Amino acid sequence: MTSPAMTALVVEDEALISMLLCDMLETLGLSVCAAAARAERHRPDIVVMDVRLRGACDGIAAAARIRTRLGARIIFVTASREPVTVARAAAIDSAAVLFKPIRPQDLEAAVHGAPR
Repeated sequence: MTSPAMTALVVEDEALISMLLCDMLETLGLSVCAAAARAERHRPDIVVMDVRLRGACDGIAAAARIRTRLGARIIFVTASREPVTVARAAAIDSAAVLFKPIRPQDLEAAVHGAPR
């Protein structure tokens, strides 16, 4: 079981997927916040980031900034299997890439696994 002090930030613009990810992370013992605006205040250990977000900034660019500012480990979630997208996500230091639909055991392995 993960230390209760470990925190995760979920950045996913699909509400149902966000709730499922939060539930899975809480089951693993993490404290979860689901608003990117809270990242600076909560200083998460792990960020679970959708690769494709609505708006001008994609998840990969947002995660790179969060990684640089906060040092959080990044777990990307994506439905895209495009080689360029996967390579961009995997290039972020300390990132794992999970494909939707997310299986709880894959998320657990990414949370507990060594950064790539």
